[in-house]
Amino acid sequence: MSPTPQREPDGRDSGAVARFVEDFALVLTTAGMQRMPARVLTALLADQQGSLTASEIAENLRISPAAVSGAVRYLTQVGLVRRGRAPGERRDHYYIGNDVWYEAVGRRDTIYQRLGDILDEGVEAVGQDSPAGERLTETRDFFLYLAKELPALIERWREERAAG
Repeated sequence: MSPTPQREPDGRDSGAVARFVEDFALVLTTAGMQRMPARVLTALLADQQGSLTASEIAENLRISPAAVSGAVRYLTQVGLVRRGRAPGERRDHYYIGNDVWYEAVGRRDTIYQRLGDILDEGVEAVGQDSPAGERLTETRDFFLYLAKELPALIERWREERAAG
């Protein structure tokens, strides 16, 4: 028989939430995100309001204010989190929206286009008919395909979400 979970007034199992935050952050880290930003992002995702102050993040994750600062700086730069203040408050709050994933992914088409453009230069530099040129061409074509298809994919997602 498993122990009864410790429930918060809002019905949350705080121990299960803490485990989820660490587990999901580990998956994000495995996918390439830095560890602290992954933990902070996941803590915000799991928060009922999707908003925490730096001190709340530090307390929830048991990390230093400096770690929070570096993580939220990165997350705001890449568009996954935004910073703001509640009316009348002096402390910054960090917010995450329900649409964070597709909005962040949806902005990647310009990055893929830039990668394609730079890869064109690489193909010219190594020679198009060389083995390296063939690899770079294949890589370029893949990124240009993503740049072309990603906006339509995001739009289909929005339409599906709107339809319920």
